[in-house]
Amino acid sequence: MDLQNMHETLQTLRQTFRAGGTAGIEWRRSQLLALGKFLHEQEREIADAVFRDFGKSSAETFLTESGFIDGEIRYALGRLKKWMKPERVPIPLYYYFGKAEVQREPFGVVLIIGAWNYPLNICLAPLVSAIAAGNCAVVKPSEHAPCTSNIIAEGLSRYLDSSAFAAFQGGVEETKALLQERFDFICYTGSRQTGKEIMLAASRTLTPVLLELGGKCPCIVEHDANLRIAARRIVWAKFLNAGQTCIAPDYVLVHRDAEKELIRLMKEELARFYGNDPKASPDYPRIINERLFDRLAELIRDGIPEAGGDIDREGRYIAPAILSGVSIDAPLMQEEIFGPLLPVLVYNSLDEAISITRKNPDPLALYLFTSNSSSRGKVLSATRSGGFCSNDLLFQSAIHDLPFGGVGMSGFGRYHGKAGYEAFSYERSVLYRSLYPDPRLRYPPYGRNKFSLLRRIVTLFG
Repeated sequence: MDLQNMHETLQTLRQTFRAGGTAGIEWRRSQLLALGKFLHEQEREIADAVFRDFGKSSAETFLTESGFIDGEIRYALGRLKKWMKPERVPIPLYYYFGKAEVQREPFGVVLIIGAWNYPLNICLAPLVSAIAAGNCAVVKPSEHAPCTSNIIAEGLSRYLDSSAFAAFQGGVEETKALLQERFDFICYTGSRQTGKEIMLAASRTLTPVLLELGGKCPCIVEHDANLRIAARRIVWAKFLNAGQTCIAPDYVLVHRDAEKELIRLMKEELARFYGNDPKASPDYPRIINERLFDRLAELIRDGIPEAGGDIDREGRYIAPAILSGVSIDAPLMQEEIFGPLLPVLVYNSLDEAISITRKNPDPLALYLFTSNSSSRGKVLSATRSGGFCSNDLLFQSAIHDLPFGGVGMSGFGRYHGKAGYEAFSYERSVLYRSLYPDPRLRYPPYGRNKFSLLRRIVTLFG
């Protein structure tokens, strides 16, 4: 990245914003439509790029990347006028005559730093929110998915307003250079360690941030659950994208009475999805790079493979593995796995399962399979997580009306749908007052009688 070019580009974006070029609804709509046009016209090229990065099928790319973003665009287009309308708020009687409202205003020039595991989605879904809110934006795609990074950079330059949007490619040094610049808002998805560095950089300029940082997402399976459906949905959610999903079930906690049956059914579903040799399946991706592969190859040793576990470093392939006999203190259980390794641990009571989930910081998602509503209420009230899903997985992040984000160590801030529009804007409090009446009661001097009357008015009508 040429630093001089970066400075000039950011200056152009800031001038565009200050000139009010992004304020109107028609401009916002035109840019959302242009982004949708990029997704439609370049669908095949996008799928090819993601496949070259880590072997994801075109169907999976559509369902988890381009199709979801297109849905976000259509959702925003259908509601943008309503979102932009000022919200009237009531005012106390002693402020009459007047009108109060809250207006949503764009931050200005925002920075979106994407992640490699869903390289299109995690860059462009926040961009939809940024556009809808009326911002200019710089997008920094992940260098670990270079083919997708290229097509994002080319697509934004061809389809969107180049005076308002830019993409900068590169690695750690380029990201650090960007963080030396002054932005009005930063959205980052990735690791906790890098999230801390983002916050530190943002603190220098008091820049607000939205962080999505993942974590160890537990999946509790009670003995009264429908085990066949639970097995099918867990296997699908865990091994989608070869486990490289921040809201994938990181480990399963199953009641001791259901352990053997659940494992048997998960093995059946695994074979049904990917065949006896997942390496030959067109629907099973690869690990993004050798560094992550080597880390996973070490972690797999912490359990006994009930299924899968074959590895091929040259092909960056790890067969989807279901692991038993995992100690709660093993390295596999200390940090987010982010790969196709599924530890299965047993518990004797729901209280014990809840206690195990509390050993790690608050996760981005928590899952529960049960047919008992009281069990569901107990888990909800006794745990904390960014999202919660009962009897299914992942879909809490796919519903546009549900805000998506973490809590505590799994991040903060929310986006998707209206939550994204609100995240990329700030609330501006506006009060319109009439010049008349203008009673002397509000002005000094305040004698005893005047103050007594003022106290009664404020107490009665405030």
